[in-house]
Amino acid sequence: MLDNNTLFKLPYGLYLLTAHAIKDNACIINTVMQVTADPVTICTAVNKSNLTHDIINETGIFNVNILDQSAPFSVFSHFGYQSGREVDKFKDWPDFSRSENGLIYLNHYTNAYLSVKVRQCVGLETHTLFLGEVTEAKILSEKQTVTYQDYQDHIKPQPDSEKNTKKGYICEVCGYIYEGDELPNDFICPVCKHGAEAFRPLS
Repeated sequence: MLDNNTLFKLPYGLYLLTAHAIKDNACIINTVMQVTADPVTICTAVNKSNLTHDIINETGIFNVNILDQSAPFSVFSHFGYQSGREVDKFKDWPDFSRSENGLIYLNHYTNAYLSVKVRQCVGLETHTLFLGEVTEAKILSEKQTVTYQDYQDHIKPQPDSEKNTKKGYICEVCGYIYEGDELPNDFICPVCKHGAEAFRPLS
């Protein structure tokens, strides 16, 4: 089933990327773009240090869960703060289903999902761009997609004001604070696995 209206849920959101090899795994990402309309293809960037990246490289398929505005911080902390190499992220997760390709999508906190078959990979310094054909697209609810600004303003815990007086950088995805005068260009957030581009100076 391919509901093209699903693609209207995509812009400027935060997403849960799911994959499966020996076990299910997932990570939070913030880049998904439609590339072509016929066939429907999308492109996403995944950090190379993430287990989900390795699974997609191995299997060639993934699902994009488009998170909605009801998603609590626990979704971001559960899937973004833990390494899938050490934790089975879905072992105790209460509610999910599987799409036609066998991969997980969340029944709650998502307004739609896309199942994707990888057609091309482009390796960058810290990320891989996966270009893939959408094989299934389904709308789950009419709730609005959570935007990056929604996450910043209403979902993410605000940093302690004392920390803001320190020199350093804050990850705009998860709130992790790097203390120091200069953030290395190749720094990877130990919490959400985003790179230096996701950080801004504390001020």
